[in-house]
Amino acid sequence: MDGQSDGDHPHAAPSAAPPGQAFADSPVEGGLQRNLKARHINLIAIGGAIGTGLFVGTGASISAAGPGGAIVSYGVIGIAIYFMMAALGEMVTHRPVAGAFETYTGEYVEPALGFTVGWMYWYSCAMTIAVELVASSIIMKYWFPDSPSLLWSVLFLGIILALNLFSARIFGESEFWFAGIKVITIIVFLILGVAMIVGIVGGHEAGLSNWTTDAAPFVDGWSGTFSVLMVAGFSFIGVESAAVAAGEAENPRTTMPRAINSVFVRIMLFYIGAIAVVATLVVYTDPSLLNASEDNIAASPFTIIFQRAGLAVAAAFMNAVVLTAVLSAGNSTLYVGSRLLYSMAGAGRAPRLFTQTTARGVPVWGVLATVAISMLGFLSSLVGDSVAYTWFYNATGLTGFIVWVCVCLAHLRFRAAWKAQGHSADELPYRARFFPMGTWFALIVFIGVIIGQGVNLAISGFTWYGLLVAYIGLPITVALWLGYRLMRGSRPLPLDKLDLSATDVH
Repeated sequence: MDGQSDGDHPHAAPSAAPPGQAFADSPVEGGLQRNLKARHINLIAIGGAIGTGLFVGTGASISAAGPGGAIVSYGVIGIAIYFMMAALGEMVTHRPVAGAFETYTGEYVEPALGFTVGWMYWYSCAMTIAVELVASSIIMKYWFPDSPSLLWSVLFLGIILALNLFSARIFGESEFWFAGIKVITIIVFLILGVAMIVGIVGGHEAGLSNWTTDAAPFVDGWSGTFSVLMVAGFSFIGVESAAVAAGEAENPRTTMPRAINSVFVRIMLFYIGAIAVVATLVVYTDPSLLNASEDNIAASPFTIIFQRAGLAVAAAFMNAVVLTAVLSAGNSTLYVGSRLLYSMAGAGRAPRLFTQTTARGVPVWGVLATVAISMLGFLSSLVGDSVAYTWFYNATGLTGFIVWVCVCLAHLRFRAAWKAQGHSADELPYRARFFPMGTWFALIVFIGVIIGQGVNLAISGFTWYGLLVAYIGLPITVALWLGYRLMRGSRPLPLDKLDLSATDVH
């Protein structure tokens, strides 16, 4: 294996399978190969934070909270995300493994919690792929309105499956270009938008009048801002997936800190910058801001701005960009899901079958199992059982926030154990800034958003059905956690007993 040895870790494993061997039956890290370069990691980190939530969903946020409320909401969540990623970056730089947050939660907090996080996130990955398959067929009908949905879904599933079955480097290259398209689009949008604001490009009367119209900049006061806080949080789910790629990064001690440190700047530039431009150019009362979706890309804030600047093919262009975002999401989600199964299997929290890798270091059974479950979800929606499909997907709704909470808990336990075992923070290859306040801030924000699901429901009109939809993921999480504890008898280890050994990546 390229630049890796786990000889100093209790989960030590032999190197990747030689070329003549089809599979390498090995525990965590044994069969994976460090094939992802620095540019792959950097773009994967960017791509994880940019999806349809930015291109399609920001308009609704501006409409609900006004320009000021939207910026405050995304800013608060962006800061919390940065602190969470810094905490994750500290652990992943010290010990870069494919399981990332699942491994750290299981070993630094409690095995039962690691089991729960791993399986919930894997299931969330499978359901997300199913959603992206549905979205891809909707997007393609913009160009081919009479084509069968199944055709496009099967085609795109085949593409992302192929990208994930060859090697980690092929996956990395595909994500590099997918993310590159998104980044270039946002940069062009920001430049064009600023030019329109200052009057260099036509399509908008120069000035900031939209910020002082009616109730702007804050619509519905704190309640409006708080409601968008939750929307902003869901928009960022996926940014943590970059840490999973550390298990196959060529030089994680160098590449991961750079990728983590750049997350905050990119979030502020892309999300806050885009919201500021949209809110300045499109008044928050414009009904089109509420109509944007995968099947109505013409109402996307990005499309509206491009059209007003005189770009006649704006809708077709943004449709292509959103399609890229959807394929990128499906591609990276399949990668993360397969690596989580691989990691859990090595730790004894999933069948050992998933530790098997191809000669190129791909956990093939993890890839196939994730695709199989996603296909079940997709087919249930295809045959008209939309109720079952909706509930399948709702069960994953809070998974991202639960993972973020667990990352913060794992970091607090890791640092406490690090100190209890006589280590200094100066010994760590990368240190999270503003610890412990940053980690505590992120933890409080994420728990607040989870609780806020119910508060927002009470404000907007309480129903038991709405409550169940919002929180169905929590009882499932508790059931998995209690079930594992009862069957395995797992308990948190004392701080002085935690295994804090680093992964040797040289």
